[in-house]
Amino acid sequence: MIQVALDRLNRQECFHVVSEVYHYIDYIEIGTGVIKQYGMSIVQEMKERYPEKRILADMKTCDAGKHEALQAFEAGADAMTVMSFSANKTIRDSLKIAEELKKQVVVDLLGITSKDRIVELRNLGVTSVSMHVGKDMQAAASLDYLDDFRDTLKEFNIFVAGGINPERVKQFSKVHPDVYIVGSYITGSSIPAEAAKKIREVI
Repeated sequence: MIQVALDRLNRQECFHVVSEVYHYIDYIEIGTGVIKQYGMSIVQEMKERYPEKRILADMKTCDAGKHEALQAFEAGADAMTVMSFSANKTIRDSLKIAEELKKQVVVDLLGITSKDRIVELRNLGVTSVSMHVGKDMQAAASLDYLDDFRDTLKEFNIFVAGGINPERVKQFSKVHPDVYIVGSYITGSSIPAEAAKKIREVI
């Protein structure tokens, strides 16, 4: 599946991109920066316009898990992100709200280098994780370490993110992702629909 990440875009650009790539995507991610700029109203509006698509609010929650999970889900998000370095209580509280509302929590593994923490997350009840190479890390980051994580991640629903384009799909495929998160390759294209179609074909 493909998740289009709407980051560093204004409101009009967000809705334009989604209208262009609608037929090629499964998840619509409202990026952290977009949420900071426009609040939860853009999550609500996106869900109202595209009720049949899964909406992920990239909250990057690291505290107040119950409160922020409620914020995301009550606005219409089907899924939200929580940072893996958060306190266990934050993660448990987010998972509890998601279970009650039949929603999804995706735990973002940004910066996590210890397989032990991933095992802890599984023991907390986490079922979905995002293997995330951050924007500021992408230029220097090698993806060779994905080989080390492959066995540890196999029991999770896996999202992958980090400068994904047709060439990088093969590298990320090492961990057998369920969802490829694609941002600037699509949103920065002059013809987003063609970019989305291409990445879907490659995947």
